[in-house]
Amino acid sequence: MNGAANRAGAGATDRLVLGAALLASLVIVWLATRQPVIVAAFAAGIVGLGAAVWVLRPRQQTREAEYALPDWSVTVAAIDRGDCGVAITDRAGRLVCANSIYEQWFTAQHAPPRLPVDNASLERLAKAARAGWRDGGGAADLIEAGHQRWKARAQRAGRGDDYLVWTFTPLTPPDLVSEMIPHFEGKLGRALASAGLTLAIVDPDGKLRAASPGFAARATGDAAAILTGKDFASLMLQDEGDRISWARDGKRGAPLVLFYLPVADPDAHGAPDYDQTPSLILVADSGAGIGGGGGESSAAVPHLEALLAQLPLGLAMADRDGRLLFANQAFMRAAGKEGDPPPTYPTDLVVQEDKGPISDAVRRFAQGPASSGDIAVRLKGLAEDPVTLSLAGVRGLGEAAVLLGLTDNTEETRLKRQVAQATKMQAVGQLAGGVAHDFNNVLTAILGTCDLMLLRHTPGDSDYDDIQQIRANSNRAASLTRQLLAFSRQQTLRPEVLQLPDVVSDITHMLRRLIGERIQLSVTHDRDLGPVRADPTQLEQVIVNLCVNARDAMLAKGDSGKLTLATKKIAAAQVRDMQGAIMPQVDYTALVVTDTGSGIAPDHLGKIFEPFFTTKDLGKGTGLGLSTVYGIVKQSGGFIFADSELGRGTTFTVYLPVHRQSAEAKAALPEPVRAPAAQWSGGGRILLVEDEDVVRAVAERALTRAGFEVTTASDGDEGLELVSGGGQFDMIVSDVVMPVMDGPSMIRAVRQLRPGIPVLFMSGYAEEQLRSELDLDNVEFLPKPFSVQQISDKVGAVLAAAKG
Repeated sequence: MNGAANRAGAGATDRLVLGAALLASLVIVWLATRQPVIVAAFAAGIVGLGAAVWVLRPRQQTREAEYALPDWSVTVAAIDRGDCGVAITDRAGRLVCANSIYEQWFTAQHAPPRLPVDNASLERLAKAARAGWRDGGGAADLIEAGHQRWKARAQRAGRGDDYLVWTFTPLTPPDLVSEMIPHFEGKLGRALASAGLTLAIVDPDGKLRAASPGFAARATGDAAAILTGKDFASLMLQDEGDRISWARDGKRGAPLVLFYLPVADPDAHGAPDYDQTPSLILVADSGAGIGGGGGESSAAVPHLEALLAQLPLGLAMADRDGRLLFANQAFMRAAGKEGDPPPTYPTDLVVQEDKGPISDAVRRFAQGPASSGDIAVRLKGLAEDPVTLSLAGVRGLGEAAVLLGLTDNTEETRLKRQVAQATKMQAVGQLAGGVAHDFNNVLTAILGTCDLMLLRHTPGDSDYDDIQQIRANSNRAASLTRQLLAFSRQQTLRPEVLQLPDVVSDITHMLRRLIGERIQLSVTHDRDLGPVRADPTQLEQVIVNLCVNARDAMLAKGDSGKLTLATKKIAAAQVRDMQGAIMPQVDYTALVVTDTGSGIAPDHLGKIFEPFFTTKDLGKGTGLGLSTVYGIVKQSGGFIFADSELGRGTTFTVYLPVHRQSAEAKAALPEPVRAPAAQWSGGGRILLVEDEDVVRAVAERALTRAGFEVTTASDGDEGLELVSGGGQFDMIVSDVVMPVMDGPSMIRAVRQLRPGIPVLFMSGYAEEQLRSELDLDNVEFLPKPFSVQQISDKVGAVLAAAKG
């Protein structure tokens, strides 16, 4: 009040001063002019000017707007909800306040959009924040952190739009069973019951979880009966003819048709576990006839469509004329037409040859008694892989109809192909190993004969060069047999614990020369790679073969390209994410070889590891390069896969399991036994046992020339007879595989008579394979084919070791 009075007094004083100044101005004008007209005009001008200033002056309205600071405690109380998390941030991105649910999920140290979630969720939150500040509102449909999932919404608010209100709502998987139960008790259950169709949900243990009133009425006579927990099978009766009826009706009850449908989320990741999935069972009256349900039965079909559309099992329904009444998405997905509308006829989904059988089957199941069956069909675009189409006659829905079932068996087909391919490769490997073994016997005879002929010819003789040419070609053939043995996983490996990047680095310089200057070579390595156990020499051959194939593919496409070698760390979790049933879920170190070549045709991709299969021009490849790689990798306990696209290039990935060995196991490893380098020069008596005449003859001549006294036998029985007959021998040289009695059986019998006698086995099979199959100690191996010098040196080394 005092302030207002002071302001009023100050205004009056100002007015008095202004009036006195005006009066003084008029007096001065009068004294200067003595003209009343001029004084009046001056006074009128002063008054007009004052009036104009009064009208035009800015009107200031004194407002005492006193804004109090926000009371956030009220806001926190308002947003304290139990079903969602709420947070408020300012323009600086600071967390102003949040409810307890938000703090429980994300803690108060994190303000949206910067939350402890995955990178994709952070990006979606950032977009929602930008949309909120720009448009007033934004949303993120999926936010993930571990096993928790939310959807988020950002809304701009405040007097100056200075705040964002964030709302986080948890996402929970749908409970299909809970969603179905209300429909059972509503119009759907009543409509289906009037059509002779009742519903029940049965747990995997056979107990009822829920049932429609119609089911309860038919099973117990009381529609309000509570059947939860009862055994479903106890409510049914099955007679000798496998007819099913209600147990309450006894043996004279009308027959029923049961449809079993697993209840699972069709959008869930991975295949559902049917052993843990509840089942929807539809019980229909058999032989209800056309229109048997009355006028209300037609109302059941839309409800039935809505119910079956959510199931993961591919289901469709066709009328008696073969037209599709509906088909759920699982059915279209299994038919290879995901996202497409259902066709007019189911025959539109199969090849021309199967249209007639499907039409006949639909007509038969629609007109005959209610029954079910299967038919094998081939889908368009997938004609190589027949699928099973299930058919069941449906009655009681107003019109006779056929329920069609089709299961997506893509994964099953893929696994079948892999198993078939693995079986074929194993059979081819066994064949290749047998061929290589027999061929080694022939090469042993050729090489030995060449060596013996060279002893009688010197350089300059007319036949010397021809013999050398025969010997060189025989050695080339021997290298082919070694490749066959590598493919059949029957070669001798010398595995070591090593680091894969070290092997790659050792041959990188050689690879650069091998692929040429026109091809760029890039080598990268992951960190912390686990060690692998493999033969380094054979592993180098794998890398060289893959790089040579890549070089040829790039040169066939053009005059340049890029070859990439990479070593990668593959954790067991990554193997599990591959969802393959071939590789065990352990840690791997992978070698990835990628080229920018011409690629491999899809119809050739499944054959590239087979021996003698090649896509190169005639005379430019043996077809054994990739088969050798395959054999080495498999014998090393690894896996190899190829991915290719025509015109884009090919990627080969070799997975080798990480080798883990305890300190105790390392200490327990025996030291390798190596043959001494000293040669035996004192002669000796040798028993030579070999069933191949040419090989026996060559070996006998070679050992005789070396100063040994040789006694020969054509099989194991003859060799055992020579020893048991009193023959004295310093050493036995024997083949492994022989008719009647093989080499190992003969040696077991001989050592009962002559314990500790030195033994040298000759074989075209791998030493490693033979040692794993034999239980004999103190035996040595000589792989075929061998030269005259090799068998003489080996026999001398074994005798030298035996004599000490």
